[in-house]
Amino acid sequence: MTELLEICNVDDLPPGTMKGVEHKETRILIVNHNGKVYAMEGTCTHEDADLSTGFLLENLVTCPLHLSQFDVTTGDALTPPATVPLRMFNVKIQDSRIYVQVS
Repeated sequence: MTELLEICNVDDLPPGTMKGVEHKETRILIVNHNGKVYAMEGTCTHEDADLSTGFLLENLVTCPLHLSQFDVTTGDALTPPATVPLRMFNVKIQDSRIYVQVS
């Protein structure tokens, strides 16, 4: 079953920032890259590290544990030790609120 998870107001996530949330047992990372909002799995696919505590530079989020980098626009793992991409989620913006479609 798919549901829309309300995250925050668009103004609370300015360009160049990220926010981590948990829904049930899933970490979700929401990133505003150049005014477009992306949502992806918030746990590094190499190790159980919370990506929201990592580093965001342009379209790359860097894992705080082993420094793997992921493209926030595609979820692709770009540097080892991570090789598996992040699962991406659909984002909806309505009435200045950010929603993420989760299942």
